[in-house]
Amino acid sequence: MSYYERHVFFCVNDRGPDAERPSCNRCGSARMRDYAKAKIKQMEMAGESKLRINQAGCMDRCEQGPVCVVYPEGTWYTYVDEVDVDEIIESHLINGKPVKRLMI
Repeated sequence: MSYYERHVFFCVNDRGPDAERPSCNRCGSARMRDYAKAKIKQMEMAGESKLRINQAGCMDRCEQGPVCVVYPEGTWYTYVDEVDVDEIIESHLINGKPVKRLMI
């Protein structure tokens, strides 16, 4: 059995403004990770047997970013703002229904 019901990793890699490839944090991924983490804690859904929000370095899906991935399913998402992150939280993390419009 997994320690967490679902574990989400937000790419927060930042290559800098002159990089040849895009990077997720240039699109606000650290802010969205912080938002998701705070929301999960506020909902008392964080911790063992519940949900976990973490950051990750480059996940090599830069051109599709910003990205996050939900385990154990291995579902990849891109998102734009808090509305998208809220939908991922409510639909997938809490109710187990992936958000098709945001899936990569």
